[in-house]
Amino acid sequence: MQFKLNLSAGQPLYAQLVQQVRHGIETGILQDGDVLPGIRTLAETLAVGHNTIAKAYSELEHEGLLELRQGLGAYITARRRQKSRAELLRSARESMRAFVASLRDKGLTDEEILRLAEAEILYSDSLVEGR
Repeated sequence: MQFKLNLSAGQPLYAQLVQQVRHGIETGILQDGDVLPGIRTLAETLAVGHNTIAKAYSELEHEGLLELRQGLGAYITARRRQKSRAELLRSARESMRAFVASLRDKGLTDEEILRLAEAEILYSDSLVEGR
């Protein structure tokens, strides 16, 4: 997996890296046991200070997503929960595709479908019920 940092994103570079690693785990691109580049190597590749990478790796280690092994590298330690999350996201995406297709077949536009989904998320009774 290649990482890309955006200097003009308005988000700290270390946070961008953390998000990219999380996303890689959630989508299954990064899996338990995968090795990430060492701190200095990745810092050179991304042209950032090694403290930026160290901070990102430290946060990922604190979250239990990364294990730093002295002299050996940084290893993904995606727990079973993250793997099942990736499966859940894949399944949800398939369900969403089918649902959107069925609404299109009924004549709704993409804009109408989007507005309905946003309204359901933002204003549904589930917020009151604590779901």
